[in-house]
This record gives sequence, structure tokens and C-alpha cells, in this order.
Amino acid sequence: IKLLVLDTEVYSNTGGQMSKSTPLGAVAKFAAGGKPVGKKDMALLAMSYGHVYVAKIALGANPAQAVKAFIEAEAYDGPALILAYSHCISHGIDMTKGLDEQKKAVNSGHWPLIRFNPALLKEGKNPLQLDSKEPSISFEEFANSENRWRSLKKAKPEAAKAFLSQSQKDAKFRYHLYKSLSEIKIE
Repeated sequence: IKLLVLDTEVYSNTGGQMSKSTPLGAVAKFAAGGKPVGKKDMALLAMSYGHVYVAKIALGANPAQAVKAFIEAEAYDGPALILAYSHCISHGIDMTKGLDEQKKAVNSGHWPLIRFNPALLKEGKNPLQLDSKEPSISFEEFANSENRWRSLKKAKPEAAKAFLSQSQKDAKFRYHLYKSLSEIKIE
């Protein structure tokens, strides 16, 4: 089984409702005041099975990494899951600049690019490879370009400030968690 998930971080086909995929503080239908809890990390959940190939890609941020993930997932002898960051009209962006928005998501640490290939264990290698560099822009710089966060700044500035601060911490933590896991020596 090979799966590709186009993750818009909202239930886009129902008009942008809040889901477990909606990030902390993002405004969505049924979360007009910003989602109060963080997004579940599907990649970490799938990696915990130990036998599933997992990748997080963003075509606009790194097309070569995305192609590599597709090739590895197809070649992998077992289930594979590719999570693709996908911009969406519900983000309130100029859709012609969607690939630029994907770069911002990766560069802020919101969407780290990873590949987890359990077959590497047979070679004595760490199965997790972090393909992102350390965040180079703030989460706020990324979030300010999208209505799902920008609208909360207008409606509830104090709540937005708190959500943005926590989201920045979460992005740094997520990056360093993946980095630490990718640096574990396999013996």
C-alpha cells in the first residue's frame, strides 16, 4: 500500500473546518478564536510502527527531495506514506504564490522535510533523514502571509500573540526533535 496525503491542514472539501490536522492558533470553521491545541504529527505516528516508509515533502520548497521521496516510497518493500504540504484557498493566500508559501512553511520549521526508510536499518544506518535546514525565518513571518492566522490578529490580538509565540516554540522543538532522531547512531 502506497499513500499520498495532500495535507492542507484543514478539511478543505467541507469549507475549511478545524481538524486534528489544523495547526495551533489557525482560524477555521468551528475555531473562529484560533485552534487551541497543536496539530497531530502524522509522520511521527506512522514512523512509530517501524515498518512504514514515511516522508514529509513540500514541492515548492524542495522538488528534488519530493522526487527522491516518491522514488524511495515506490521502491520500498512495504507500506509507504508521503505527506505533502499543500497550499489551499482556505489559507487565504494568493494561490498563484502557493509554492512560495510552501517554502515559507518549511523555512519557518512549521513543515520539516523528512524521509524515514526502515530498509536503511538493514545497512546499519539511521532510517530517518532530515532534509530541512534549521529554520531561517520566524513562524510569524510565515503565518502573517495567511488569513488563517492573520485574521485572528485583527479579531483577538492578545490570543494571536500567544498562539504565535507558542507556534514559534513548537516549530523549533519539532525541528530539533527530528534532528535529534536523525542523528541517533545505529549499532
